[in-house]
Amino acid sequence: MSEPRRGRAARQAARTAKAIETIPYLTRTLAPVEVLSQEGLEIIEHNADTLLEQVGIDIGNYPESLEIFRSAGADVDGTRVHFPPGLCRSLITASAPKVFRQHARNPERSVMIGDPYMVFAPAYGSPFVRDLEGGRRYATIEDFRNFVKLTYMTSSLHHSGGTVCEPVDLPVNKRHLEMVYSHIKYSDKPFMGSVTHPSRAQDTVDMVRILFGDDFIEQNTVLLSLANANSPMSWDFNMLGSAKVYAENNQATLLTPFILAGAMAPVTVAAAATQTLAEAMAGMAFCQIVRPGAPVLFGSFASSMSMQSGAPTFGTPEPTLVLFTVAALARRLGVPFRSGGNFTASKICDYQAAYESAISFMSTMQAGVNFVLHAAGWLEGGLTMGYEKFILDADQASMAEKLMKGVDLTDNGLALEAMLTNGPGQHFLGAEHTLANFETAFWSSRIADNNSFEQWEMEGAADSVTRAGRVVKRMLAEYEAPAIDEAKDAELREWIDRRRASFPDSDV
Repeated sequence: MSEPRRGRAARQAARTAKAIETIPYLTRTLAPVEVLSQEGLEIIEHNADTLLEQVGIDIGNYPESLEIFRSAGADVDGTRVHFPPGLCRSLITASAPKVFRQHARNPERSVMIGDPYMVFAPAYGSPFVRDLEGGRRYATIEDFRNFVKLTYMTSSLHHSGGTVCEPVDLPVNKRHLEMVYSHIKYSDKPFMGSVTHPSRAQDTVDMVRILFGDDFIEQNTVLLSLANANSPMSWDFNMLGSAKVYAENNQATLLTPFILAGAMAPVTVAAAATQTLAEAMAGMAFCQIVRPGAPVLFGSFASSMSMQSGAPTFGTPEPTLVLFTVAALARRLGVPFRSGGNFTASKICDYQAAYESAISFMSTMQAGVNFVLHAAGWLEGGLTMGYEKFILDADQASMAEKLMKGVDLTDNGLALEAMLTNGPGQHFLGAEHTLANFETAFWSSRIADNNSFEQWEMEGAADSVTRAGRVVKRMLAEYEAPAIDEAKDAELREWIDRRRASFPDSDV
């Protein structure tokens, strides 16, 4: 082996060793916050069943789904599906897994999804990106790859995510091919598939069949994909059709109502939670009819809104209460729960971005969310993926491991011997217990500056955003791709090129 190849192999081995040491997901011991009694939750469940029975779910332009629902006992009237009380719940609880493993191409990166586990993924779906030097601009495939690389290198993010930003420099009907390939090529963490059309979902499945093999795919989950309800009380062809593709192939789907209270649902917390439950149960039930046992996640994205502008608002009390309520409903239903993130309506990394993100992220941890989408990078209500914001959010996410462990009641945690042997008025700085724990006792930010004013000024007086920008540049400069089977990589590229050439470019 040549010297450069030996050096590359050594670096790859070192990265693999480091990956093994990284915690691939969090395990929660801290009890989730409960804001409603069991009686209160039962009322919301009853009202959700009433909605499903009397209002029903409208499904436009997807006749096949109507027959699928009818086959399981739902009443179909035109494009409207009405569900007898308890039907959706019984379909879900009969077969949907409470916990499942999503396999990564590096087995050490595979994640567990469901209670008591917590998995963080970056933000999703932004057409714009922002950094200090380039400002706000349309995202490109280079930006997409950059965020995949940053996520791969960030230990507090366990999952590569999906559409980390929308590469508008590629045709709409073909960009999913390069996005999925980028997750495969530039990271070895688990990732999400395409849902913008059922054919693109199928393309995603076909690609992972090359990567993992047909037999493995049939028995294991390697994809997790996001399907949003068209709130209020509607599912469309692209979302439900894509969910069908993934369910048929034993892959996981996040069924998530997008609720902007006051626009897509009534303004009250209980009503937003009720509608979220109804819409999500219809989607999850659909997947279980298609293939009993296909993994599903109960998703919730609920926001308040400005009554002056109609724009979504974040870090406010009402969505926090919806989050706590819906998380409890998911636990009662017995399925994994997705929500949360570092949300903000701010356009830049400023004080508003900091407090809105901190409030929404702390609520996420307190609610006991299992899969946290939008954990890093979210700006401008999701319209923009911020480079510096990504770094700052990921730093905040790194504290979750400590918080989720709760209070340590081991002998070391109680530290009674240290207190008994340390006399009154004597500090603990030199105590044996302190020396044994000082490296791991406290979570420490990698971005915050805790030095004196003089030291901070001498080192350039950089604010947190400037420091985060330096981290972005350093990480991208140091990035090295994880090892990948060269034959499978070549087969994937050949398949993508052949698929891309088989139909014309389109902007839809």
